[in-house]
Amino acid sequence: MALLPAITFALVALAEWFWPRRRLQFGRGRRWLTGITLFASNRATIWLLAWFIAIPSVALWAQSQSFGLFNQITLPLWGEILATFLLFDFALWLQHLLTHKIPLLWRFHKVHHADPDMDVSTAIRFHPGEIAFSLLWKCGWVIALGASAPIILAFEAWLAANAAFNHGNLELPRWLDRPLRWLLVTPDMHLVHHSVLIDEQQHNYGFALTWWDRLFGSYQNESALGREKQTIGLAELQSAAPTRIVASLKLPLT
Repeated sequence: MALLPAITFALVALAEWFWPRRRLQFGRGRRWLTGITLFASNRATIWLLAWFIAIPSVALWAQSQSFGLFNQITLPLWGEILATFLLFDFALWLQHLLTHKIPLLWRFHKVHHADPDMDVSTAIRFHPGEIAFSLLWKCGWVIALGASAPIILAFEAWLAANAAFNHGNLELPRWLDRPLRWLLVTPDMHLVHHSVLIDEQQHNYGFALTWWDRLFGSYQNESALGREKQTIGLAELQSAAPTRIVASLKLPLT
């Protein structure tokens, strides 16, 4: 399962060379080094927390204690898989919305938004503090739903693959982008969310499915400025500073 996001990341990174949507202001070099370093620190955070809490372990514990919705009702395997994917996708949509609405959570999430360019490396650019919160959030949903560990691991792989795709600096033809975004978040759709305009940052929260944004009225087709003129990142950080690892790690404190 871990191979799916890795393969998707590699394929999107390769496709960006041949079909880039936008010219990068700061290129790949230091931005990618910062993104990879943040990713490594996130893995370390998860490994450290795994001594106390880990999603598969929590899922197995909930199952052994008959906690959660799926341990109280009987569903065929396909039904449990479908329900788990839908409900956890909603959980991640809601988590994303909360990181924009709650000031403390935004301090950590803005590290992701501070990237002055957007490409596949942005998909792994998260502060360890946000990853810790996300782990606790997911574990709470695992207990509430009583989801099985294998299905949760499959969902995590699917989610990471989607994040790599929709953060990619990819030029999708309109005839493909328009119908695809009725189901999945596309690069053009997610580009709106990374606008410097605060109002546009409050749209298109989805990481995988587009349905929650459409249902709750947070869907926006494209930036008011148009995708070619839209500026990426944070209005107050239009510089090379966010491309540096130390500046990115310290950003929640500023």
